[in-house]
Amino acid sequence: MKRLLQGLVLTALLTGCQQPVEEEPLANPPAEEREEAAEDNSTNERDYAEDEGEQEAEEQEESSAPTASYQINQANWTVEPVTDEEEQVVLLTIDDAPDQHSLEMAETLKELEKQAIFFVNGHFLADESGKEKLKTIYEMGFEIGNHTMNHANLSERSDEEQRREIVELNELIEEVTGERPRFFRAPFGVNTETSAAVVEEEEMIAMNWTYGYDWEADYQDAEALAEIMVDTPYLTNGANLLMHDRQWTLEALPAIINGLEKEGFEFVDPAVIQ
Repeated sequence: MKRLLQGLVLTALLTGCQQPVEEEPLANPPAEEREEAAEDNSTNERDYAEDEGEQEAEEQEESSAPTASYQINQANWTVEPVTDEEEQVVLLTIDDAPDQHSLEMAETLKELEKQAIFFVNGHFLADESGKEKLKTIYEMGFEIGNHTMNHANLSERSDEEQRREIVELNELIEEVTGERPRFFRAPFGVNTETSAAVVEEEEMIAMNWTYGYDWEADYQDAEALAEIMVDTPYLTNGANLLMHDRQWTLEALPAIINGLEKEGFEFVDPAVIQ
């Protein structure tokens, strides 16, 4: 009997030791910790979204940037392809901007969906009116070139004066448009060793022209000018056409473009010239 009682007591004790212990429930983190965690998650999501957006913008910018496919032949000033191009092309350029007619010429070109380089003289930017014209032409999408501050014959200027003629205009154009010019054209087509060195320092592309007529007395008439600009032996593939800010050139511009198109020429976008 004694042994039986001892067994019962031992069994009861063992059973009691095996009862599960009730665990305390996990306490919720403090409200401040929950808010900090939520803010961290939100910040990470924003950073990820911004990174994705920046990457997409960069990819779109790269895909929309024009591919350089032409260069200026420094021997004859024609535009020549650096890639395999089969179409016949010409380049339109307008000097002495923005005098009296450049803005209207830009509007005409815009309507005709054609590009050109407007070569600027600094003395036309002496007042706010000239600067506003330049800014408008630039914002219309046209390339702006450097034609010196004062349209000086550079061979008649000292080295320092030549440098000022080019660099000061670059700075002035950048002040108005936010961008320094990529192209340089010397007045009268007179390039010098000094101007060539400055152009190289400024990382610009120098160019003269293939042909132009609107300063000659026989062609200071819209009809005569439109005819000679198309019916000339100098019109060849890659021709670099020189025009000026003149009333008769403005009036002839649509006929010139129409005539060139009839002859099978395309128009080079200056943005693809390297």
